[in-house]
Amino acid sequence: MLVYQDLLSGDELLSDSFPYKEIENGALWEVEGKWVVNGAVDVDIGANPSAEAGEEDEGVDDQAVKVVDIVDTFRLQEQPPFDKKQFVAWVKKYIKLLSAKLEPERQEEFKKSIEGATKYLLSKIKDLQFFVGESMHDDGSLVFAYYKEGAVDPTFLYFGHGLKEIKC
Repeated sequence: MLVYQDLLSGDELLSDSFPYKEIENGALWEVEGKWVVNGAVDVDIGANPSAEAGEEDEGVDDQAVKVVDIVDTFRLQEQPPFDKKQFVAWVKKYIKLLSAKLEPERQEEFKKSIEGATKYLLSKIKDLQFFVGESMHDDGSLVFAYYKEGAVDPTFLYFGHGLKEIKC
């Protein structure tokens, strides 16, 4: 299994269990999320409740919670939305921090593709949800989510150059 860690914070943000598609010249990875239900598993043990003269549902409080699989699996933490000015300031800081961590070859790729990726994200800024990894590290990568037109499940966007592949 492959896990993708944030190069800046070390948080696990994605795994190969969630296939991705490269967009914007590989600068962004697009991953489809799904709403899933956690908890409240109905187990039929074969008993007949009416024959056992028991109360209806004897105090067991199963709480079913609807969550997005990627958010739940990697314990992503939602952040307040950014406006365009805040986002551009964050991207400038991110470019500086990430460039220092990349090999020269990857640095060039990143610098060539980040502008297109930033424009792509800015075009969707009002529709984006912002997430950070579990540690909520200030200087870590952001993960973006939005709903494609007519979709019931969110689509996630990652900066591909900001992820490090780890074999588990």
